[in-house]
Amino acid sequence: MQQSKNHTKIEALSFNLQHYLDRIKFFGPIELNFEGIKKLMQCQLFSVPFENIDVQAGKIISLSGDDIVDQIVHKNRGGYCYQINGLFSLALQEIGVPHYYVAARPLVNPGQNPKTHLAIIATIENEAYLIDLGFGGNSIREPLKLSQTDREIQHDFDTFTLVTTEEGDFLLRVLIGKEWSNLYSFDLTPQKWIDFKPANHYNYSHPDSFFVQNLIVVLQNPLGKKMLFKNAIKSVTNGTSEIVSIEKDQLPTILETEFNITIDK
Repeated sequence: MQQSKNHTKIEALSFNLQHYLDRIKFFGPIELNFEGIKKLMQCQLFSVPFENIDVQAGKIISLSGDDIVDQIVHKNRGGYCYQINGLFSLALQEIGVPHYYVAARPLVNPGQNPKTHLAIIATIENEAYLIDLGFGGNSIREPLKLSQTDREIQHDFDTFTLVTTEEGDFLLRVLIGKEWSNLYSFDLTPQKWIDFKPANHYNYSHPDSFFVQNLIVVLQNPLGKKMLFKNAIKSVTNGTSEIVSIEKDQLPTILETEFNITIDK
């Protein structure tokens, strides 16, 4: 296959669509329209946690499609953007939704931020949409139409906007309280899967990496989300937040009961 030679898309010989659908608790036929892809996206968001537990354990994070399928589908784990969006890309390939990857520059933390984030641009009903399940607590919850710039877009309890910058990039922002916060910027230059290997290496190994410095686990749900950050767990329900501190010895139990994650001993 030509795709294998140029590493344009993630590949996984072990990917089985039905196993994936079972993992994300998706029932019924998959419709190749906005509502159908939204349903698929939300089922994965509500079932697969965003997490960097292996990074915190000092492990190498593989971008092999088969390793990603094994970790998320078979071992009931999660991952960060490459793994989570990579798995969704495998599903989109299987059902025949045209898409490609873009490299995004995270802007949540101040400083010189490289383009380390992977997002997806998909064509649904002849319209281009941003799809992203892998930006932690501030992930969009449904495909976001690229033509809908400079509008407030409600995704359940969160409000997003997509604007264009002077440089011609897209900038995704989220409303926090009464102020807009920048999430990430991107352009529409297609990236190959192999292009994200250096960024992945940075994210799991460099001392300046946010993921090396911080433990984070996020699981979305229909009413909100739960986020474990460092030594506290934050629950958001219908826009109302509650934060509880946890002790280190509580972590395995919290991961299992709140995020459905069991760590191999």
